[in-house]
Amino acid sequence: MTKRIARDEILRRLRGEVAAKRSILVVGAGNGLVARCAEDAGADLLVVYNSGHYRLNGLASLVGSLPVGDANAMVVEMGSRDILPAVRNIPVIGGLYGVDPTRDIEDVLDSVERVGYSGIINFPTVGRIDGRYRQELEAAGLGYGKEIEMVRKAHQRGLFTMAYTFTADQAEQLAEAGLDVLVGHVGLTGGGDVGSPLAVGLDGAVEFLEGVFAGARRVRDDLIFLSHGGPIISAEHAEYVNERTGAVGFVAASSVERIPVETAVKNACRGFKTIGTGQRSN
Repeated sequence: MTKRIARDEILRRLRGEVAAKRSILVVGAGNGLVARCAEDAGADLLVVYNSGHYRLNGLASLVGSLPVGDANAMVVEMGSRDILPAVRNIPVIGGLYGVDPTRDIEDVLDSVERVGYSGIINFPTVGRIDGRYRQELEAAGLGYGKEIEMVRKAHQRGLFTMAYTFTADQAEQLAEAGLDVLVGHVGLTGGGDVGSPLAVGLDGAVEFLEGVFAGARRVRDDLIFLSHGGPIISAEHAEYVNERTGAVGFVAASSVERIPVETAVKNACRGFKTIGTGQRSN
């Protein structure tokens, strides 16, 4: 079972990968099997989201952003029962819903530290929401600013911090809050059985990420930039995007724990369905 790893040690490892010109890989793990396999394959970090639970039960990742479960409680339970016992020496990051108005964020941070998470990332995030509904959330004090404040409080505790980021202004504010790793979120991942059919093209992703990263660069030059989502489904896609934006790695969720599983399970079943039965013909 992995133990909580200090922020400075995580940053030392990640910056070592960057210095060696090796791409950073962050893997979303919705169960212990994915977590164990990702660590064995050399992933640098694991992240645990409530959406991972839904993905591995055949549902779209977007379900994790609907009011169908207690996101923070799910991540605490998944970490303690499923993920942390399955791995040895990889930092595990908890996805927290910082906008939850029914509990004190300090209590939520206490719970993830007790479980053994080494850091936090803002998921679910209202950053995925736009239009009038988003305006009403912001007016009600339930906007993205609550997620930035969560990052600030986690940083003050010495926790490692990551954040899904959608605009240059958000990136600038997160950089000021002490963020360690900024993840440009290009939208719901496409591909596979339940991926988004609305994903922008790779060049659209490049343009989006360049704009987001520019906001953080206005404040600091030491942030680690990663890409995620939208049309970035394969290693080749991630390489294309990273080489054009300055990102040094990729956060893989559906692209590791859903799409490959869909393919592998179907292929295995088709293979077993075509084997001989041992029945003798007359």
